[in-house]
Amino acid sequence: MFGTPSQTVGPYLRIGLEWLDGGDLIKDASTTEIPGKRVTIRGKVIDGNGILVPDAVLEFWQADANGVFPTLDKDGKPARAFRGFARVCTDAHGGFALKTIVPGAVAGPNGQTQAPHIAVQVAMRGLLKPLHTRVYFPDAPANASDPLLNAVPPTRRATLVAQAEAADTLTWNVVVQGVGDHAETAFFDF
Repeated sequence: MFGTPSQTVGPYLRIGLEWLDGGDLIKDASTTEIPGKRVTIRGKVIDGNGILVPDAVLEFWQADANGVFPTLDKDGKPARAFRGFARVCTDAHGGFALKTIVPGAVAGPNGQTQAPHIAVQVAMRGLLKPLHTRVYFPDAPANASDPLLNAVPPTRRATLVAQAEAADTLTWNVVVQGVGDHAETAFFDF
C-alpha cells in the first residue's frame, strides 16, 4: 500500500507552512526593545538513513532573557517586542537557522528551576506525529540541575546541548533514528 498525504505530516507540509513565520526573533529590534545576548543557532535535520531532510519544519518556543514567556494582548498580538515563537523550514540541504536571544531560566515542576532552553517541535515526512525536544545552551551552570535534562541518560544528554561555533553562533542538529556516527536526538513524549 502506498502512503497518502493523510498518513504522514509531509512532504506537503512546506507548502502550507513556509510563509507563516521566519527564524529571526530579533529582526530590527534594539537591545532596549529585546534585551539579552543575541545568538544564532544553526543546524541540520538528519533522517534515520543519515540523509539530510530538505522539507522539515521546526517550531521553537522560548522565554525571554528574564525567564518570562511572552503573552498575547487582547487582540492576540504579542504584548512585547519579543514573541518567543518561530517556525523555521529546513532549506534544500536540510539546514536551518534561528536568530534569537539566550533565554533566562524558568520555573519548573515542584519549584525546581529549569536551565535556559528552547522547546522544539519537529515535523517532517514519514512522521505520524511531531517530535518534541529541547535545545540547551553550552556551559550554562543550571544544566547540571535541570530536571528534564537530568532525566535523559548521561550518554544522550549531549544531543540536547548546542555546541559553540563562534561567540554568537551555536550548532545543534536534530537526528531522527540515529545511525553510525550520528547519535539520535533525545525526544520527549509530552
